[in-house]
Amino acid sequence: MKSLSFVFIRLGIGISMFGHGLVRIPKLNAFSTGMVGNFSESYLPGQIVKPFSLALPFLELIVGLLLILGLKTRLAGISGAILMLCLMFGTSMIENWGSLPSQMIHLLFFVLVYEFHQVNTFALDRMNSPSN
Repeated sequence: MKSLSFVFIRLGIGISMFGHGLVRIPKLNAFSTGMVGNFSESYLPGQIVKPFSLALPFLELIVGLLLILGLKTRLAGISGAILMLCLMFGTSMIENWGSLPSQMIHLLFFVLVYEFHQVNTFALDRMNSPSN
């Protein structure tokens, strides 16, 4: 994998995550209320869904920003992958099968970011250390 190709992958998933967080934060309460409502008939209790729904946009924004900047790329890759697995679990609990393909694609890109971080040459990580 060439370093420029990696930059496009890193920026693509980073912009997606950053955008998800950015548009949800201004309407955080409505987003959270909607998410809790979506899970009201699932096995997941509201006491778990509510704090997750309040944290999710900020996590998306942070992971996205780190990837856009190329800062802590490995950590952002693994954090994004874990976040996607959590979302996929929740999506399965409410039988929202239409959302799973998008989440699986995001997961794949996070795995690629983590796996091929060594070609992350156009990034702030390279200013600190070649092993990020």
